[in-house]
Amino acid sequence: METVPQLRVEEQGGGWVLAGPAAGMFGLVDDYLAYLVDRNYSPRTVRAYAFDLLHVCRWLIEEGVALEEVSTDTLLRYLAACRTARLPDRPGGNVYPIRDGRNVGYAPATINRRLAAVSGLFAFRQLRDPDAPNPVPRGKQARRTSAGERAGELGHLARGKPRSALRVRQPRRLPRGLDRDETAALLASFRSWRDQAIAGLMLFSGLRSAEVLSLKIADVDIGAGWVRVVGKGDKERRVPIDREVAGIIQTYLLAERPVTDTDVLFVVAKGPTRGRPLTPAGLRSIFRYHRAKAGVPAGHPHALRHSFGTALAEAGVDLAVIQQLLGHDHIDSSARYIHLAPVHVRAAYDDAIARRR
Repeated sequence: METVPQLRVEEQGGGWVLAGPAAGMFGLVDDYLAYLVDRNYSPRTVRAYAFDLLHVCRWLIEEGVALEEVSTDTLLRYLAACRTARLPDRPGGNVYPIRDGRNVGYAPATINRRLAAVSGLFAFRQLRDPDAPNPVPRGKQARRTSAGERAGELGHLARGKPRSALRVRQPRRLPRGLDRDETAALLASFRSWRDQAIAGLMLFSGLRSAEVLSLKIADVDIGAGWVRVVGKGDKERRVPIDREVAGIIQTYLLAERPVTDTDVLFVVAKGPTRGRPLTPAGLRSIFRYHRAKAGVPAGHPHALRHSFGTALAEAGVDLAVIQQLLGHDHIDSSARYIHLAPVHVRAAYDDAIARRR
């Protein structure tokens, strides 16, 4: 049996490339990843696309299909392979049991993300060569349009862009925050001022992981209690900081942060990379350790952000304010937290019953 050529992803020059004996078959992928970097996509997004396309390319190698030969039928077979792949039993793994409770098939979100990467790859090929075929089938018009298309008196007539019909139906789940006991246990496990400050910015200001890691010292106004945040798509917003969290940040800067040339707020505290900016992998390691230590399996960084959104909704904060604080592009994302406010649901229910009686 012929051995499948090795293919992997490597970071190179601030971007990502395919490497290994079979890498020469997929030069288009490297060009596309470089194009995403040129378009100022976030490093995390480019990395995710790289690994998603790695999975696709490895499957193509197994199937004996060249990238230039990919057709709609090929992509449909790939979709079917993702849905029926046998996956190992891994606690917390990204699996989707669809038959007899067995781990069969990747999660719909994972499949759709990979298909989106494929769609972008072939759209890029068509951008360079308009005559090149695009094997990704197009479906109904996407409902969302750009701000420019919505502007003007006839903005309501603007049609969305056609989106890929190559998608798996994806259940829409409500974001899950942590309850009081989980939050208290997780926060109590953080010992360093740096880690307490990071958790505080997520829990009391709703910052994303990438937003926390990209903070500069000058972005934090401790005296006024505000922080300048650069979110998705380089969109900037100002978010208030809890007074206690501001004090923790000040203590971290004065007593714990190593002397370093970087202006990034959160840096590595010890080891061979001491003083360098804290990386996404480093942040994941921190939370992985403290989740286990605190006995809070759901204690991911985004769970702290969800807890913040839930608290805002339960406090009756206006939806537009929630959108501004969390940095959501679409108010639909903020509206999900309204469904997580059982206090208001119960109050409205009791009021309706009282009126009925």
